Amino acid sequence: MLIYLKRNLMAVLCIAVVFTACKKSNSDEPTTPPNNKGIQLASDAKFGTVLTDKDGKTLYFFANDAAGVPTCTNGCETNWPLYYSADASTDLNLNKAEVGEVTRTDGRKQSTYRGYPLYYFSGDAAKGDTKGDGVGGIWFVAKPDYSLMLANAQLVGADTKTYTSTYVEGTGLTKYLTDAFGRTLYAFAPDKNGLNTYTKGTTQEGIWPVYTSEIQNVPSVMAKTDLGVITVASVNKKQLTYKGWPLYYFASDTKRGDNKGITVPGSAAPGSVWPYVSTTTTVAPAQ
Repeated sequence: MLIYLKRNLMAVLCIAVVFTACKKSNSDEPTTPPNNKGIQLASDAKFGTVLTDKDGKTLYFFANDAAGVPTCTNGCETNWPLYYSADASTDLNLNKAEVGEVTRTDGRKQSTYRGYPLYYFSGDAAKGDTKGDGVGGIWFVAKPDYSLMLANAQLVGADTKTYTSTYVEGTGLTKYLTDAFGRTLYAFAPDKNGLNTYTKGTTQEGIWPVYTSEIQNVPSVMAKTDLGVITVASVNKKQLTYKGWPLYYFASDTKRGDNKGITVPGSAAPGSVWPYVSTTTTVAPAQ
């Protein structure tokens, strides 16, 4: 009997040793990295959710590309190489409908997000680097949750004339605010801080629609605390404000990059009634 028990005990111990050895062997095996493809979302301690390539390299938006046309060419590409992937994103949290591509003038393709061509920054040596953000005040980490974006483009009024940032006829790039898809935003000069004095009903809404958006994130040259939301009872909509100014679209801006609203019939001078909004815009006057 004693011999029988000893034999059973030895068998149990052997099985336990084998099981433990197998378990240890399995845990020591290297983990297979995920088979990521296309644009990915990553979490950054400073910027929150950002867009990256399949290997985690940060992607960027260029304010000069607000119209959706790549303008970083020739020498610019040395510091800002274009990003392109023919693969559909495998990230289940990414809105695939907002991913696209554009063909550049030289025939090369470039991936886009919300219509913005995507770039790398040559100074980002490692996965997760975001050293390109804020360069020149016109390069920003690509994010899926901007409430506002910044354009750096030529002003062309509804009169087809070109204007400078001071509304004088001439050429030159002007920095101004757009929505997350590159559509120009305006202020109404008679408005007060947090008060829409223009939208009396659907007629006005059809000409200068209010910009509705949640307060999410803004490019790093702006302060999120400058954003607010008001209720426009006449059309039962929420309207985003910046520095107290209610923000509007101009219905005749039919495509991204248009900024015709700076000159409209009845304005005493360009920008006097419906100016563009920028980071240097002063706080709206109190009610």
